[in-house]
Amino acid sequence: MLNKWSRNKRQKGQVKPRRMAVALGSSRLPIISLSRHTIPNHKPSPVTPRPHKPLLLRFRTSRRQSLRYLTSLGIASSPESIAWSLSIVEFLKSKGFSDHHFSRLAAVCPAIFTSATDVHRTLAPVFAFLANDLSASPEQARDFVLRCPDLLVSNVESHLRPTLCFLRNLGLRNVGAPTNLNAHLLNTPLEKLVSKIKFLESMGLSHEEAVGVCVRCPAIFGYSVENNMKPKIDYLVHEMERPIEDVKKFPQYFAFSLENKIKPRHLHLKKRGVQIRLQRMLVWSDEKFYAKWT
Repeated sequence: MLNKWSRNKRQKGQVKPRRMAVALGSSRLPIISLSRHTIPNHKPSPVTPRPHKPLLLRFRTSRRQSLRYLTSLGIASSPESIAWSLSIVEFLKSKGFSDHHFSRLAAVCPAIFTSATDVHRTLAPVFAFLANDLSASPEQARDFVLRCPDLLVSNVESHLRPTLCFLRNLGLRNVGAPTNLNAHLLNTPLEKLVSKIKFLESMGLSHEEAVGVCVRCPAIFGYSVENNMKPKIDYLVHEMERPIEDVKKFPQYFAFSLENKIKPRHLHLKKRGVQIRLQRMLVWSDEKFYAKWT
């Protein structure tokens, strides 16, 4: 009777099968695998990659590698001053210098890459001076330094700026052009410039005349009084028997070699009894000069 009742209830859905009743705490819950039960006609949404910072790989450079790099640039550095030298190289590169420039800088002025040179107290003021006082572009400032590397170790306040003011007061123009002459003039101590004017005054020129000679031939400021100017003045006056005024007319006289040009040409003309202007005697090429007075 009971079995018949249970069977009727089961047929009407009032009694659930025993095998479907599962205790909540049971560890035998079935695990459904999503890989086996895919949804028909379902396409997965595309995955948008997240933006990320570029991966930077930093390698620690050994002292030996740094020393080898400095050597390849032509820079002699001790193990103790490697970091110092590298900081100077990095600063100069930020000013437009390339690897092939450093060999000249190191050869002409090795002090640039020693501990005596400081980026902020020595190098930076020089570039500021070139940019502000001379209105030099970064390329022009670099060219000034390449033509005269000693500029980098010159003091702006006690050396470079007084020299620039002196040259401008004399009337020199285009001092800001990055030529070999201007670069070396800027690096000439003030007292050395003044000594050339005083020497010419001692030879009988007035102050204005001496200044005029130097302005017309600024290279005079770089010549030695004892080894260049005085011997040439003596030869001009005593051997060639020419007046000192010839120097006022042709200041470039000091630029010619006494032994290789001035003396041979003077003696050549003297043998032939020829007297010509100093400029004509020296400016002509050898071929033209000796063809004219054979």
